Amino acid sequence: MTQRRGPSVIDSPVTGDGTQGPLAGREVLVCDTTLRDGSHSVGHQFTTAQVRAVARGLDAAQVALVEVTHGDGLGGSSFTYGFSHTSDIELIKEAREELTHARLAALLLPGIGTVEDLKEAVDAGIDVVRIATHCTEADIAVQHLKAAKELGLETVGFLMLSHMISPEGLAAQARIMSDAGADTLYVVDSAGALLPHQVTHRVQALRAELGEMVPLGMHAHNNLGCGVANALAAAEAGAVILDGSLHGLGAGAGNAATEVLAAALERAGALTGIDVLALTDVAEDVVARECAGRLPSLDRGSLMLGFGGVYSSFLLHARRAAQRFGVSESDIILELGRRRVVGGQEDMIVDVALELREAAGRTA
Repeated sequence: MTQRRGPSVIDSPVTGDGTQGPLAGREVLVCDTTLRDGSHSVGHQFTTAQVRAVARGLDAAQVALVEVTHGDGLGGSSFTYGFSHTSDIELIKEAREELTHARLAALLLPGIGTVEDLKEAVDAGIDVVRIATHCTEADIAVQHLKAAKELGLETVGFLMLSHMISPEGLAAQARIMSDAGADTLYVVDSAGALLPHQVTHRVQALRAELGEMVPLGMHAHNNLGCGVANALAAAEAGAVILDGSLHGLGAGAGNAATEVLAAALERAGALTGIDVLALTDVAEDVVARECAGRLPSLDRGSLMLGFGGVYSSFLLHARRAAQRFGVSESDIILELGRRRVVGGQEDMIVDVALELREAAGRTA
């Protein structure tokens, strides 16, 4: 990778038309999830060399936070979610050795990861843990949040599938996590189903519930093509940390692309501390090269995830079921959306595919 080749094209928070950017002078941190959410794109087959190269590049670009685990978090390597090439703990150790600026984070979903997994991750060098639950189940994170605080970690409450509950309901769930010890609370658009105005309403509701002193974050997927726009909307509404992944690597159509997000934030006048040119180098020279043919795209199935409000990591499972049972991938995804299926109900994908095949046979 090359180093930054000169001053930013945006040396002040003024846009090309001479107006002040909407985030002028605001500090916004970026968390890169390439080595966690991006794991879905590569079938959880990241190698230690790839993790080192990505972590090294992100650190050189001055990204604030780097997340590393299996796509489904600590303990996710399994028959249900897909086996990792290399264990979470080993990948965390490898990344730790490359980071001198960025803090190191891990994701944990109660019911998949355990407190023992968390202790191992602490020993391996994480600074931050993001405890993720369905948006209506914040109470199951209480034990893990309290354990994380006892272990000296910075903690994040990660409310997944945030489109499935009202802004006020989401804020009430955020309060549960905050009271249990979450330092930061996240709106998580796991299905890529939210539009910018809906993101704004949710961030504003959390801010009204939690006050000005609790940091808020946004994790945006791109299934409706709104990943970066949703992240920017969250920042304008008061979020101070935004997730992305290099080249958008991630479940479904992927995440807001970190390099695009960083460039857009700079255009909006935000202060991220990121070297945008160095970040684009690692996206192109490491991720695009290493993941050629696996970069996410906004194809039919990914679009249906956003349209139907379905968990992004269901895409590959639905695709395999469609091929296995000879039914429409879109029909599977939309039916899952009608049933309001959530993460952890992957077994329902096969049930739906079988029912669709039987229904087609009856009408043939």
